[in-house]
Amino acid sequence: MTNRRTVLKTLLGASTLAATGISLPSLAAADELESLKEKGVIRIAMSGAYPPFNFINDSNEVVGFDPAIGEEIAKRMGLKTEIVTTAWDGIIGGLLANKYDAIVGSMSITPEREKVVDFVGPYYTTKRAIFVLPDSPIKSVADLKDVTVGVTLGETHEEWARQQGYNVKTYKGLPELILELQNGRVDAIINDSIAAILAMKKNDYKYRILDDLKTDAIGAGIAIRKGNPELKDAMQKALDSMMEDGTYEKIAMKWIGADIR
Repeated sequence: MTNRRTVLKTLLGASTLAATGISLPSLAAADELESLKEKGVIRIAMSGAYPPFNFINDSNEVVGFDPAIGEEIAKRMGLKTEIVTTAWDGIIGGLLANKYDAIVGSMSITPEREKVVDFVGPYYTTKRAIFVLPDSPIKSVADLKDVTVGVTLGETHEEWARQQGYNVKTYKGLPELILELQNGRVDAIINDSIAAILAMKKNDYKYRILDDLKTDAIGAGIAIRKGNPELKDAMQKALDSMMEDGTYEKIAMKWIGADIR
């Protein structure tokens, strides 16, 4: 009973610190690469609601750019892949709780996240963009102060929008976010540019991008638990080799239609 209580206190303490963004030392005594090789499988997580980067197809399979990248990295490491879908706002907590081994889900690399997890990559870059309907009276970023803005719950765009003082509504994923814009339930949405543009073009949705938003390129990385330099190095080497031999470009062209490094 004492051991059980000690473990529970440790886990609760760790989750509390992680929620506040405080850096945590790895609970693992050794690098996880060796144990993954022994198991022969790496579990990778994503939302499953971010087409074309990751989504569930008509055959109930998780497909897209992210799983393809994750599976190829695992293959080059001699591992099979198990894909786990989970809500985005709790995805880092799940990684810290050992529910999976890596997040390959278009996660932006930020200083706040780097306090809690390590990143492999970036494996692609994009930019923040603000979308409205073509006939919207919103002409510039300054017009967003008095309207309702939609974002995906837990993404960096949510944090940014709240910092601007916008009236924010949150949603579970990109498909729902786009539908809310098309149906007029939000006045604008904020998202990574590539994913939103491709998703709206695929569904023949009309949109307009606010062209006065000043934003830097955003790198997407693969998140792993801290304290695993060997695992990080092995995954980075696999990713680098994909980029060098043309495999990365083939995957990008299939799912995105462009090389997005």
